[in-house]
Amino acid sequence: MAKRRKVNNLLGLAVLSTVSAKPMHPYEMASLMRARSKDRDIDIKWGSLYTVVRNLEKHGYLAVEGSVREGARPERTVYRITENGLDELADWVREIIAEPEREYPRFEAGLSVVGALGPDEVARLLRRRLDALDREIAEQDAMLADADEVPRIFLIESEYDLAMRRAEAGWVRALLADIDDGTLQGLDLWRMYHETGEVPAEVAELAERGTPES
Repeated sequence: MAKRRKVNNLLGLAVLSTVSAKPMHPYEMASLMRARSKDRDIDIKWGSLYTVVRNLEKHGYLAVEGSVREGARPERTVYRITENGLDELADWVREIIAEPEREYPRFEAGLSVVGALGPDEVARLLRRRLDALDREIAEQDAMLADADEVPRIFLIESEYDLAMRRAEAGWVRALLADIDDGTLQGLDLWRMYHETGEVPAEVAELAERGTPES
């Protein structure tokens, strides 16, 4: 079970990982994380970076190393990771890697209420999504092919993302096929609702009963 951490924003994890290499000021942290495309792996709110850094310092994971001034720019505080910070980083990574956690993707949320649209419109939207997925898969394939000199350990998050996109594309294709050939169970009830505006009795009964908990 995931711990309730003192700093549980995943940006905090990215900061600890970045600063573990050497002391740096927040602007340098942000520049390095952008260069490493961390915002592809983590939903980063850049405006909260300074707040996260201060919270990490407050809880003893970062400490002030000193300050630097570059040209006419304001003085910047340089932070280093502490021993507690290194322990927290390692423990946090262990937890994320080992323990599955329920996530809430936007696509899954949309699928849970997809009945608000008719099946023909949903099929059109799914084709748009599939086209976008196919483009992204092709781009990531090309990126990984061009990175053949980069050690694989630095690419495994991209490999995982590509595998998830391929799996999603395959699932969307299968769902589209079921809609197109009419084999999707409940398709006739779904279509009837959008043609008549009335909820079929079978659907109303299911809604009252609810769905089994996973």
